Amino acid sequence: MNETGYRLKSLLLGWGSVGVVYFTTDLLQRAGHKLPPLWFDTLLDFTPSAIWLYMSFFLLVPAGYWLTPRAEVKWLMRATQLAALFAGAIYLAWPTTMAYPAVSGEGISADALRILLAVDSAQNCFPSLHMALTLLMVWGISKRGQWRYTLAAVLWGAAIGVSILQLRRHLFVDLVGGVALTLLAGMLARRMLARSLAQGALRCENTQKTEREETATGER
Repeated sequence: MNETGYRLKSLLLGWGSVGVVYFTTDLLQRAGHKLPPLWFDTLLDFTPSAIWLYMSFFLLVPAGYWLTPRAEVKWLMRATQLAALFAGAIYLAWPTTMAYPAVSGEGISADALRILLAVDSAQNCFPSLHMALTLLMVWGISKRGQWRYTLAAVLWGAAIGVSILQLRRHLFVDLVGGVALTLLAGMLARRMLARSLAQGALRCENTQKTEREETATGER
């Protein structure tokens, strides 16, 4: 498979799993527990114009799959899938929601936010998959080992994180949960791939050993 096809397939299998889990759990879960805001949540004003940074997430994810080194794309896909599965389990076991501010005023930003509110889930708050996937993309891009890409990804990810709070789409505790989810999914995906590689190498070694033994038997 060529480079573009491989990355596109990984993007669809990884990010696609998030969409399936996110919307399926929203349909299956019971009424959510309302999370209270913390003092940190009051530091930023509700800002509808933050919708554009928030929505840039939908550009960051494809960019992450495109800019992550090819050897790490499978890790990124697995980590994305694991993050979706873990988050989905929490959404079903402990559904959460929050108090969302009313959107007043006119303008393209307010209209865009109203559209988002109409199509997005009012639950699935903790942990924030928006934050978790943002961090996974930053993590993947940083594996290039090029500081300019890493700095740009970190600044972009940080801006998305701030926009999540400005839009009141999540509370600070949800973002903390998203960070923890990122670390768990990323490290587990690494261990799973390492084990898979070790098992593959062992099978290859056993196959070669068997072939050598059969060759030696035939020569006798």
